[in-house]
Amino acid sequence: MFSSLNGIEYSLLIQLHNAVGSSFLDTAMPYVSEIGNLGAIWIIFSLILIANRKYRHIGVMCLAAVLLTTAIGEGILKNIVQRPRPFLQFASIQPLIPEPSSFSFPSGHTGSSFAAATVIARKFKKAALPALTIAAVIAFSRLYVMVHYPSDVLGGIILGITCAICAEILVRKYLVRKEMKQI
Repeated sequence: MFSSLNGIEYSLLIQLHNAVGSSFLDTAMPYVSEIGNLGAIWIIFSLILIANRKYRHIGVMCLAAVLLTTAIGEGILKNIVQRPRPFLQFASIQPLIPEPSSFSFPSGHTGSSFAAATVIARKFKKAALPALTIAAVIAFSRLYVMVHYPSDVLGGIILGITCAICAEILVRKYLVRKEMKQI
């Protein structure tokens, strides 16, 4: 499915690195990528919201969006598509982080980041720009550290946004309705 794209996307990765690569980004981007590991930054943020009664339903939406994205992306899509990571296909690519062992498509870091950031942006208008910026920087980091192709990141963005909307609908339908009955 992706074999014809790999060469084009390899060229894009190399061009990206040549255009913006620097010793500062070589040091910073692995750390940025790491904060997206396991969706930890978004799970922590979700738990903070859940601890506050006023924002509990939004925290549940964020957490549900991240978990749904992870289940579909990591549990289903990666195993169906089985796209090798760029460094496995092109010997000239040396990742700047320890080599992930999972498949490449879609980017899980990107998916979980855009899932949570989408919920945050839809529920907290003033936090939209910071949340989406953090998600975009994490997504960029996955390209910069050379562990994903651009279409992996795009797939993660689409998956994350879609799962955020689904999680919002589900939580509104089931959790908020249940809370309203208790009042």
